[in-house]
Amino acid sequence: MEAFASLAAAVGTPDDAKAAAAASSAGFAYGLAAIGPGIGIGYLVGKSVEAMARQPEAAGMVRTTMFLGIAFTEALALIGFVVFILIGL
Repeated sequence: MEAFASLAAAVGTPDDAKAAAAASSAGFAYGLAAIGPGIGIGYLVGKSVEAMARQPEAAGMVRTTMFLGIAFTEALALIGFVVFILIGL
């Protein structure tokens, strides 16, 4: 947090300090928004591979469901990116 304060203090005008604080906050928010989908996709793929190893005859259905889950989970990261852009403006 001290890094954010020193970054804001190094900038000349109050408007520049506000823009720097907004940019750093937006980057931090997107970093947090990317953690959840990353963990979710890793868990989803791991469990899908486990299910395909246990029942190879159901691999096609498990794979289709896995890709749908990945798409929905990745949508959360994209929403976080949009919020990142909106906060930065």
